[in-house]
Amino acid sequence: MESYDRAIELKPDFAEGFHARGISLASMRQLPAALASYDRTIALNANYSEAHLSRANVLQELMLLDAAIDGYARAIELKPDSPEAYLGLGSALTRLKRHEEAARSYDRALALKPDLKYLIGMRRYGRMQVCDWTGLVSDRQKLVAGLEAGQAVTLPLPALALFDSAKLHERAARIWVRELCPPDGSLGSVGTRPRGARIRIGYFSADFRTHPVSLLTAGLFETHDRSKFEITAFAFGSDDDDPMRARLKHAFEHFIDVSKHSDSDVASLARELGIDIAVDLGGFTDGARTRIFARRAAPLQVGYLGYAGTSGAPYMDYLIADQTLIPEGEERHYSEQIIRLPDSFQPTDSTRAISDRVYAREELGLPARGFVFCCFNRGFKLMPETFDDWMQILKSVEGSVLWLSEGDKTAVANLRSEAARRDVSPERLIFATTMPSMADHLARLRTAELFLDTLPFNAHTTASDALWTGLPVVTCAGHALPGRVAASLLNALDLPELITTTREHYRALAVRLALNPAELKLVRDKLARNRLTAPLFDTARYARHLESAFTSIYERHQARLPPAHVAIGPKA
Repeated sequence: MESYDRAIELKPDFAEGFHARGISLASMRQLPAALASYDRTIALNANYSEAHLSRANVLQELMLLDAAIDGYARAIELKPDSPEAYLGLGSALTRLKRHEEAARSYDRALALKPDLKYLIGMRRYGRMQVCDWTGLVSDRQKLVAGLEAGQAVTLPLPALALFDSAKLHERAARIWVRELCPPDGSLGSVGTRPRGARIRIGYFSADFRTHPVSLLTAGLFETHDRSKFEITAFAFGSDDDDPMRARLKHAFEHFIDVSKHSDSDVASLARELGIDIAVDLGGFTDGARTRIFARRAAPLQVGYLGYAGTSGAPYMDYLIADQTLIPEGEERHYSEQIIRLPDSFQPTDSTRAISDRVYAREELGLPARGFVFCCFNRGFKLMPETFDDWMQILKSVEGSVLWLSEGDKTAVANLRSEAARRDVSPERLIFATTMPSMADHLARLRTAELFLDTLPFNAHTTASDALWTGLPVVTCAGHALPGRVAASLLNALDLPELITTTREHYRALAVRLALNPAELKLVRDKLARNRLTAPLFDTARYARHLESAFTSIYERHQARLPPAHVAIGPKA
């Protein structure tokens, strides 16, 4: 920065200097300053295509997506053979759910530069959003080969949905960290704060709003023992003042909006505040800021909940899990030390309201008669193998329907087409529209009779939603973390009979329950009993276990011992 500033001082009309300065500012996440530097570049040279591309990338980081799209379009107008501009445009269009346009942009980037970093994975992820499985087999083969060769072929998140392999998930994460957020020692080593009266926990998230992560954790934050723990929220991402954000502001002792701070400044602030344990609620999800942790925000750093996999990062010390999620012997595929909670790793909010409204089937677009299977997972979690199983289940249960989340109109058309290809009437797929409130959505779930899970990426919050309303979930447990979440929830409800381990067993169990009302009633009655007595929905119990885990790793650190696997007992 000093060199660029000096160059600009010597040559005030040095457009390339302003552009390079903007790149440095963007890399430090000083985004408004980077934007100003790019604006100055373009003022000096309006036809500088790389500056328009760089500016669009920053606008996308700031979630100013329409402006970003205009910037990419201008970059392409000036340089029609820029694969990077088409890649950025595809990403912005995907975020706006303009999936058909995004697909065309990714295809153009691929034609220009087939080996562009992350392109194959991003292109496939865009198609996954709309359940377009064209070329999926070929893409999977290319991604596996690339990951095994250590190449940057996909973001970590799509890999979770594409592969039931903890090894491949770790490969994707390690490559991402190597390429984009390696350890950064610019702040120096972080010191150990002298033992205080309370352990200081910092929760970092882009999702402190109405979002699945906050829906699960709000009750936990409110239940923390304030006599032993001082909890601080470091919030970035959207600052929409919705009801959940207002609730969270009261749940935390300190709620700090750091969305306009650089990664380095956020890490420095956490150090100044004496945070003992920094908890990353985002991982590699949209809006997450892994570089904060690359700079060491706290002596102990923990991955938790929001990202269903390993970070692959040497600076993340622990990952919160449970025995079902990561069985003993599977630790080798995770870069962190594993904290195993005694019930389920997933928190729940036992105060979540369910509307009293009772919906008639016709109101929801469901047939008056016939068994109702459902799954409200997002489209990218739905792989053709799972869809094959669902169509076999529908064929085996006469008059049954499958109730899905509407999502995108292209996804609806694609799924109906895929059903027809499997000799199932497209009308047997019913698509649910968005409800005005979460309480109403939970109430309508009671209209369904059985929730069918997905693999390799299970239902997470959606499974918790279903179980909270008394709707049984049938799952097939996979080999990696994202495919074992529903099994974790069911074990914490003492409902192991709903967990299968093969696709054949999964299909058979779903069909048997649908065709045997008495057996299904026994399951529903057990769920109704356990819902308020089993550990899963006991928020206070969960909070004590998590606090015990935090205390254990804190005491170990105070004793100058390195991180190690931790197992918390049920009476903690």
